[in-house]
Amino acid sequence: MGRSSGSSVGMAESAAAVIAYNLRDSSSWWHDINASLLWQDRIFHGLAILYGLVAVVALVQLVRIQVRVPEYGWTTQKVFHFLNFVVNAVRAAVFVFRRQVQKLHPEILQHVLLDMPSLAFFTTYALLVLFWAEIYYQARAVSTDGLRPSFFTINAAVYVVQISMWLIFWWKPIPVVVILSKMFFAGVSLFAALGFLLYGGR
Repeated sequence: MGRSSGSSVGMAESAAAVIAYNLRDSSSWWHDINASLLWQDRIFHGLAILYGLVAVVALVQLVRIQVRVPEYGWTTQKVFHFLNFVVNAVRAAVFVFRRQVQKLHPEILQHVLLDMPSLAFFTTYALLVLFWAEIYYQARAVSTDGLRPSFFTINAAVYVVQISMWLIFWWKPIPVVVILSKMFFAGVSLFAALGFLLYGGR
């Protein structure tokens, strides 16, 4: 009995070792791709094409609206499509010239180029939340006078904090500032998502 239980334990261990080896072997494809400059370039160019397509769609929408109703000037909808175009066009350019961006000095220039589209993205979707909030409050016959000043104040605060972090990193490049910057962007994105939940589903 002891012998059979010992052999079954040994078989289980060898089976586990085979599975672990197969898993390790199957995950090596990712390391191969990650280490390949050719694959990295393909992925970057693929992302650039996708962002470029979104930018083109946003620009076409902006032109269509302008041709259809030119007399209204810069409406919220037009500004939204324009910002969408700018964000996606800049991101497409960053992915096309990714290698050159990674060689920029001082290093703060890399962070500004990589983070600025995220700031503009926040403004774009905060504008969409503002648009929904205005519709929601107008439908309920509630004054919307405070919405636009709030939009500008929140955006100004976000830009001031981020620019301050860039200046600190430029003055003294410490990794903690980069981590704080990423956490700040995560918090800002969460804030925009909460606005979506609050007004987008009503």
